[in-house]
Amino acid sequence: MSLSTLSFTDENHGTGTYAVVRMNRPAVRNAIDQAMVDDLHAVCADLEARPRTLILTGCQVDGRYGPKGIFASGADITQLRERRREDALRGINSQIFERIANLPMPVIAAVDGAALGGGAELALAADFRLGTPAVRFGQPETGLGIIAAAGGLWRLREVTGEQLAKEILLAGRILTGEECLTNGILLSLHDPDDIMNAAVELAERIDTQDPLAVRVSKRVFSMPRDAHPHVDELAQAILFESQEKFDRMQAFIDRKKK
Repeated sequence: MSLSTLSFTDENHGTGTYAVVRMNRPAVRNAIDQAMVDDLHAVCADLEARPRTLILTGCQVDGRYGPKGIFASGADITQLRERRREDALRGINSQIFERIANLPMPVIAAVDGAALGGGAELALAADFRLGTPAVRFGQPETGLGIIAAAGGLWRLREVTGEQLAKEILLAGRILTGEECLTNGILLSLHDPDDIMNAAVELAERIDTQDPLAVRVSKRVFSMPRDAHPHVDELAQAILFESQEKFDRMQAFIDRKKK
């Protein structure tokens, strides 16, 4: 892939392979512009064709007091200001965030520093969010005369509950890393030097599971309530016929005999 705003690597380890994508527009604090959206679509196409766990993270930027972490400061305002009705109806950001959320294998967001606006919505599209105390998470869209239309208006409520989501969306509250942990936005909190190690450890734990069972579980998990238990039974019927199921269960039985 030829990517102008992201770096992309495949990491091999004992149980499989995971992908690492790092947003790399430090001069504009990883603002999400059209080029980054295009690059993310290219990444998704690769991960859809050859499913593996994705770790998505930011980069360091030079600040007044030295380098600090940044996830994504939001959509690129210089481009956003020029967008009109037809651009909104195209769902430029919402479509790519939905595609990321629907990737076949889990997505882990390793968040350090600002995750604001579109950056917060990108993080919310991940299956797991790990963070640092330096995280600053919020949806400042209403202060700019727009709404959080790329997932923030509905994904945030699912995570935090209604009242806090409204305070973030309607009153511009910005949460710290500790507050994100307390309110379910972050799975865990880590020192900035350790966050990637924590994301890798989670990716490797996922890779010890049966990939097909993980893929099916992720898909079924997102089904509406009235689809259960019927969809669960159909999914289980598929897995009950897989050779991996027989091999893993036989290995479990053999271990118990020892």
